[in-house]
Amino acid sequence: MKKAAALRYNKDKEFAPRVLAKGQGKSADNIIKIAQLHNLPIKKDEDLMELLSKVEIDKEVPAALYKAVAEVFSFIYKTTNKS
Repeated sequence: MKKAAALRYNKDKEFAPRVLAKGQGKSADNIIKIAQLHNLPIKKDEDLMELLSKVEIDKEVPAALYKAVAEVFSFIYKTTNKS
């Protein structure tokens, strides 16, 4: 079953990224549609998604996931800052 999560990170206000939304099935489809409507980059990573699905909504990502989440944010930065 398809799963999706939305993350937010404001380095000036937050210590770590937060899970804004998560879901599976139709909820995952809605998260993806909203991201597409707002031209937000989407990164597929089933292993990370499985771990993020255990984090409560509006909670910071645990330190054990920092490296994996940093790779996602690096992908987003590279995707949105192309020349």
